Amino acid sequence: MSAASDAGHHGDGHGHDASAAHGSFKGYVTGFVLSVILTAIPFWLVMADVLKDAVWTTVVILAFAVVQIVVHMIYFLHMNTKSEGGWTILALIFTITLVVITLTGSIWVMHHLNTNMMPMSAHDALHRQP
Repeated sequence: MSAASDAGHHGDGHGHDASAAHGSFKGYVTGFVLSVILTAIPFWLVMADVLKDAVWTTVVILAFAVVQIVVHMIYFLHMNTKSEGGWTILALIFTITLVVITLTGSIWVMHHLNTNMMPMSAHDALHRQP
């Protein structure tokens, strides 16, 4: 290509769009600090037994997990509405949907396994010992 035809080309020759957001030191530090906070708060909630209810603690931890995924996608994967023609936002929505389905399904299965397990009576425990 000639220099005149390159003038209208916005890419850098490596498949990257020049208008795409690339990470800066400030962006990476912001993402790191948010990630640490979003990890420390759920840890504190569990270790200090702040909410006193396992169900609410689980719901809050799941909410923090979803927010942390979004923070990682924005600050470390540089996803926004302008990059890749909006496809990255579609990927974000798809990821959040999969995470919600996976976490909700896992909790649902674990709850029903716990609820439907047959309790072992003291009599059964004595007869099953080797």
